Amino acid sequence: MPEIIPYQSRWPAEFRQIASLLKQGLGEMALRIDHIGSTAVAGLAAKDVIDIQVTVAALDNDLRQAIEALGFPGMEGMQCDHRPPGAAGPDSDWEKLYFHQAAGERRAHIHVRVAGRPNQRYPLLFRDYLRAHPASAAAYAELKRRLAAALANPHAGQEEHLPRVASIDYPEVKDPAVDLIYFAAEDWAAATGWEPGPPDT
Repeated sequence: MPEIIPYQSRWPAEFRQIASLLKQGLGEMALRIDHIGSTAVAGLAAKDVIDIQVTVAALDNDLRQAIEALGFPGMEGMQCDHRPPGAAGPDSDWEKLYFHQAAGERRAHIHVRVAGRPNQRYPLLFRDYLRAHPASAAAYAELKRRLAAALANPHAGQEEHLPRVASIDYPEVKDPAVDLIYFAAEDWAAATGWEPGPPDT
């Protein structure tokens, strides 16, 4: 079950260490490298996993081999991100390559996405919206804490005839809640003219 811990001041430095390795190894293949996810939002409780987005021009086998050569095992085949309700365009807009840390190394998830696709924009907008809206970030943290606690103790406060919470995966509940924040973030982006800022590295 996921463990949600308070924000850790070490997370940005840990991101920079991993990002530096990726940047040196990938060179011009990496158009930008960004710290995404909850560990990228100061003050936000999160799982102790550094999420990194590598933006590229295309997803191909050369790229996969280059990242695996840096010590990040990848999941076989093309992965697909959660698609928000109402999203237009082909399913390929939500494809990515996904890698994680080697055994014994600092936990990290490497998401490789194509520049300009909706799934590449989504985590940058979501992150920036939470950075600019601390109250939304705090509500999101509380949701994650309560969900993690419910999954860890599925029968707490429940009658036996009710559905088991443990039969539901963490992302199955979290993704729709993230969409609610994302839709608010899109309104904010339209109102403010938001565009992705410079890459984190």
